[in-house]
Amino acid sequence: MTQQRITVIRGDGIGPDIIDATTKILDKVGCDFAYDYADAGLVALEEHGELLPQETLDLIAKNKVALKGPLTTPVGEGFTSINVSLRKQFKLYANLRPVMSFKGTKARYEDIDIITVRENTQGMYSGLGQVVSEDGNEAEAMSKITRDGAEKIVTFAYELARREGRKKVTAVHKANILKSTSGLFLKVAREVGERYPDIESAEMIVDNCCMQLVMNPHQFDVIVTTNLFGDILSDLCAGLVGGLGMAPGANIGEDCAIFEAVHGSAPDIAGKNLANPTSVVLAAAQMLEYLNMGDKAEKIRSALKDVIESGDRTTRDLGGEAGTTEFTQALLDRL
Repeated sequence: MTQQRITVIRGDGIGPDIIDATTKILDKVGCDFAYDYADAGLVALEEHGELLPQETLDLIAKNKVALKGPLTTPVGEGFTSINVSLRKQFKLYANLRPVMSFKGTKARYEDIDIITVRENTQGMYSGLGQVVSEDGNEAEAMSKITRDGAEKIVTFAYELARREGRKKVTAVHKANILKSTSGLFLKVAREVGERYPDIESAEMIVDNCCMQLVMNPHQFDVIVTTNLFGDILSDLCAGLVGGLGMAPGANIGEDCAIFEAVHGSAPDIAGKNLANPTSVVLAAAQMLEYLNMGDKAEKIRSALKDVIESGDRTTRDLGGEAGTTEFTQALLDRL
């Protein structure tokens, strides 16, 4: 077999700390990957004069799989979001954000197991029609939903549910007000749901969904929704299990995928051996499942669960006193 090559973007701030921890874990579990390192974000801006160099895009296109640390897009300086650019460049239409409870995190809930499937390229994040008037008093942006885009993401959600033995898919929308765009999404979601009689189909208005997630999150299994709503709901779901430090993310297209930590670069603790690498470790487990290495993904999750539940060398956000290095070593010891 040809050795699997992975494009690795270490990222900004705490990115290098948590990515390096994760590659050690992947090596320990016996993945035998070859890593091709590439720059993006502030590091790339300093080194190459641009946030997303062509060499990085070429490496992702070549290897088809990338593992990415948090990236910083300078705010208010005319730079386009790097994450949005990557999703558009490689047509990564599905954003997959699972959250699950780990005992020992001091989260407010137990036994949470929810996957948010978010459309990644359309809606309010498509960047269409963004205009600010010359006097600065009016601003416009356009939301665009296509039948094809809606059908692809909803079908992805149902196929995921069937593959993983999930029981229910909830389509989240705002069709009562946004009758055109959200209305089309809901119409397509209903049509797709009829093709999967083995899976329960539900629908919920987004504001009610936010309330229901806080009041009774256990009613949810798989949530599928549009770009803006998915961004908000997936962060809310992360809050149910202890925060963004516990939440991984995958961006999946037809022939390419990027797996990432979903939290920010936390420059205030960069290089201080304080960061919790769990988000990107769980993203790496998603990557292994994508590469049909589910047995290795399960070993990593099992080790992680044991470390957090036992409180063995956990980081401060998990109630411990250890640093990134010690936390990583606790995982390596179990593997």
